[in-house]
Amino acid sequence: AVVSTQSTGGKALERARHVVGEIGRTNEAVELLKSGGMEEFGRLMDASHNSLDQDYEVSCKELNEVVGTARGVEGVLGSRMTGGGFGGCAITLVKKGAVEELVRVLGEKCPYSKSFSTTAGAGATSWDEE
Repeated sequence: AVVSTQSTGGKALERARHVVGEIGRTNEAVELLKSGGMEEFGRLMDASHNSLDQDYEVSCKELNEVVGTARGVEGVLGSRMTGGGFGGCAITLVKKGAVEELVRVLGEKCPYSKSFSTTAGAGATSWDEE
């Protein structure tokens, strides 16, 4: 898709850049998850957050602090906001051995935030009820 600065400008162009970029990142992310490319997937998470913050303008100071703090912890592969925007939640991809340090650093540097860890599951499935 091509967005022309002659047909649209300013905020509309920035919003369109985010949407088109996010579609590309999502398609790339699918392939990376299939192949186990977790470090590159983390970089896509970072790029997504940056775009949500700068182009779509749906992040906030506190959420940017949480994401930025997480990114500074060794073992973190990527971090981004998630949800509807304008504050809320961040999701961070972190190596298993770095989880405790991440939670500690976030608690120290972002005391207004709450952290918990989880692991990925197999995803949505279906079954027959009997």
